[in-house]
Amino acid sequence: MNRLADATSPYLLQHADNPVDWWPWCDEAFAEAKRRDVPVIISVGYAACHWCHVMAHESFENEQVGALMNDDFVSIKVDREERPDVDAVYMTATQAMTGQGGWPMTVFATPDGTPFFCGTYFPRPNFVRLLQSVAAAWRNQRDAVVKQGAAVVEAIGGAQAVGGPTAPLDAALLDAAADRLAEEYDETHGGFGGAPKFPPHMNLLFLLRHHQRTGSARSLEIARHTCEAMARGGIYDQLAGGFARYSVDEHWTVPHFEKMLYDNALLLRAYTQLWRLTGDPLAARVAAETAAFMIDDLGTPEGGLASALDADTDGVEGLTYAWTPAQLVEALGEEDGRFAADLFAVTEAGNFESGTSVLRLARDVDDVAPDVAARWERVRARLREVRDTRPQPARDDKVVASWNGLAVTALVEHSALTGDPVTAAAAVRVGEVLADRHVVDGRLRRVSRAGVVGEPAGVLEDHGCVAEAFCALHQLTGEGRWLALAGRLLDVALERFAAPGGGFYDTADDAERLVTRPADPTDNATPSGRSALVAALVAYAALTGETRYREAAEAALSTVAPIVGRHARFTGYAAAVGEALLSGPYEIAVVTDEPTGDPLVAAAHRHAPPGAVIVAGRPGQDGVPLLADRPMVDGRPTAYACRGFVCERPVTTVDDLVNQLGRR
Repeated sequence: MNRLADATSPYLLQHADNPVDWWPWCDEAFAEAKRRDVPVIISVGYAACHWCHVMAHESFENEQVGALMNDDFVSIKVDREERPDVDAVYMTATQAMTGQGGWPMTVFATPDGTPFFCGTYFPRPNFVRLLQSVAAAWRNQRDAVVKQGAAVVEAIGGAQAVGGPTAPLDAALLDAAADRLAEEYDETHGGFGGAPKFPPHMNLLFLLRHHQRTGSARSLEIARHTCEAMARGGIYDQLAGGFARYSVDEHWTVPHFEKMLYDNALLLRAYTQLWRLTGDPLAARVAAETAAFMIDDLGTPEGGLASALDADTDGVEGLTYAWTPAQLVEALGEEDGRFAADLFAVTEAGNFESGTSVLRLARDVDDVAPDVAARWERVRARLREVRDTRPQPARDDKVVASWNGLAVTALVEHSALTGDPVTAAAAVRVGEVLADRHVVDGRLRRVSRAGVVGEPAGVLEDHGCVAEAFCALHQLTGEGRWLALAGRLLDVALERFAAPGGGFYDTADDAERLVTRPADPTDNATPSGRSALVAALVAYAALTGETRYREAAEAALSTVAPIVGRHARFTGYAAAVGEALLSGPYEIAVVTDEPTGDPLVAAAHRHAPPGAVIVAGRPGQDGVPLLADRPMVDGRPTAYACRGFVCERPVTTVDDLVNQLGRR
């Protein structure tokens, strides 16, 4: 029976025709396992996951494996991107049992969902033996299986517990976090740690803000070098823009080719802010290209942004992207082909598989003579045309609320600093999708696809990222409705997700009950729900002057503070928000009849302290607290720079505003 045919998840749809009798995650699946008195297999993955595809092809498409699963188990397929709560609970169990995690994730559980054996990818022979062994253990050693499951639940309940020590996230802790990152920094290749190496986008945002507050040349150099190394590496698509999920090596050369919306949104912010602080032309180019990739390659017909491009093309990693010297010559001719081979470090030996190379940028192209720049653009455009004729990776076209929220905030920042109307318009389009489609009866839904909203409820990270996005759109447009929408989401989060001691659970108090209620405070591939919510609370408090939201943010950050100094790599977004709070954050209002193009507005964005909120428009606009009771001086555009709603004198010149912002 095909129960996945009507799923909104492309990942579930990939498995709809398997010989496995899959169930979606639902109460009925567990009831069926209880009726049949068999254990449950919970298989978790996502549409762009390479090893998920491998296990699907080896095992889930195999008739023998399907028969074993159908005879002795109830099998449930879960898209981790639709159900991050389910993923979080069972990933914690997997890590507790094996010491590591990843996808595909394979969990064996009792009919009440209690996990008793966990793993990740299993080759087919191993998986067949495992199925047979677990089925036998369930029949013959039931008491031991149940006892082991109870111990696992106790362990993951402790790992996900709320409460514990708290401390103010003060300057000393943030300085300690910056020092810890400097100790773990790869001096040669940039970034942190060895292979596989992931883009440390949230740490970059923190280090750039730390540099602004302290003047630390070290923090700035770590961020600058890492950004340059990634932008020159194969992890960055040198032809079309956009970053892959991670590099399989420590020097950013060969990527795992999937491109995720959340990585590109966060990296867009990092490169935009690096350009703002340094004027680096490479950072400006990469920011613009990353924004264009998000809009052009991930844009959906309904106005949202798709989740990802697949790691594989026709089941082969890198098929779309790798080149040989001969292929460059065929595409460009002899002379330009040799130029491209030198520019992109494509050799006969290759750096990838079967003598092919992933393109990386071996020469400067951002500060070169006009004729060299023109040749680079011509060669790159032609190679993109040729590459577009190759088979292309599949696209996971579901719209995830939190990731689209991250994208809106990034696009707004880029537009505000560059004046780009394309990124501004895209931010508004995505915001409209979130407001009109994902907010249902006052509650946020996690996903939509092809204009149809899914059933999964929004988790904490959705509320935080989307509320922060709505605060950003309020600043971009000067429209009060965005601020009102943000406030409503934050009120839901404060009411439904609050935990003892100032922290937050990742699921609402009226959400589906799992074997434990997740509450992860660490930032990993995306901001934790707690960090995301705190960022939104801080922005909303600054925009409205309502102190209870700031107090909630400070209390929540205090639950993360003990982790920040010790594990800085996993608290980047929390630390970045901490820098905003130390800064004030500033509230900057520019009263003007023409916000677009006003030099005071541009100066405010270019010179703003970390986390500042900036609103421009006519005095007294409805729903815009920062513009209330703030007249123009002598009929001229006027800037009001405030910190904690204690304001400097109003100024009408760029120099005076820059001086005020520089005195923090």
